[in-house]
Amino acid sequence: MVQYYCVLTPLEWTNPMGRLILVRHGESLSNVTRIFATEPADTPLTALGYAQARDVAELIAARFDAALVVSSGYLRARETARIIAETLGLPLAVEPLLYEREVGVHQGQSYDSIRSAPDFDPTRPWAWKPREGESFEDVRSRVAPILDRLAEAHRKRDVIIVSHGGVMTALWAHVSGYWPVEHSTPNCGIILVEHGPAGYSSPRVITGG
Repeated sequence: MVQYYCVLTPLEWTNPMGRLILVRHGESLSNVTRIFATEPADTPLTALGYAQARDVAELIAARFDAALVVSSGYLRARETARIIAETLGLPLAVEPLLYEREVGVHQGQSYDSIRSAPDFDPTRPWAWKPREGESFEDVRSRVAPILDRLAEAHRKRDVIIVSHGGVMTALWAHVSGYWPVEHSTPNCGIILVEHGPAGYSSPRVITGG
């Protein structure tokens, strides 16, 4: 069983509110090799990734009262979401625009190739755009409207959103107003965002360990 811890941050309101349960997909083959996939939409989960999905489904079942699971269309996220939805007996919807950041010419290269790119700016990594790819700011522009729409449609309900590390970084920036340079969501880690009439709360982090 995967263990979890929670880093508490102040909440801005208590009632009424809904909760967006942001979940990163389970471990994928690319996470093991640390190579950006040449076909990122079809990268599968590993055996550990499936186990992580089952564990996080049990955690969510114990701690939340979710009404819906929403997933990226990429295979590793869809499979994680499928296991969560089946475990909780919930409907599953796919949001195609929740896909992971496009890394462009870095497909097929190591994760470290990003930071070794000649024009990479370590002081503002969220603004840097790989050739033929997306910056994190681009990802934020793409995925933030989805979060806003789901929050508006489910004002007092818990919704599970299964996506990717880059997407969750962008969503963190959207709800908090700053880029989380010291936090990277692990496989099947959770970011919890409450929302109400005043907007979004500060994120609460639940990560796998």
